[in-house]
Amino acid sequence: MPGRVSIEVVMPIKGRRPLNLSRFLKPVGRPVVNINICKGCGFCIEFCPVGVLEFSEGVNVWGYQYPVVRKDMEYACVNCGMCERVCPELAIEVVEEPPVPYEVRWVE
Repeated sequence: MPGRVSIEVVMPIKGRRPLNLSRFLKPVGRPVVNINICKGCGFCIEFCPVGVLEFSEGVNVWGYQYPVVRKDMEYACVNCGMCERVCPELAIEVVEEPPVPYEVRWVE
């Protein structure tokens, strides 16, 4: 992971504000897909709570589209492991990355 990555959480001005959110660390993961055994079912894409994955433009050796991480969402994975759990072919795993601190910017 190159340098310090800042994660921006945009919160509305109304409602409760977290007092010390910057003290807490956001878990970060990196989904890794074995494209040679992926069958392109799309369960990992459908069940990702953050929406990090999408189908690739290309196909694997079996002719299936496989999941890839969306552009500009390389550090959005929260390492929940849902994609690993729902994959019927066990073609995906999440590699844990070092956590990063939350950075909060208030909007009106």
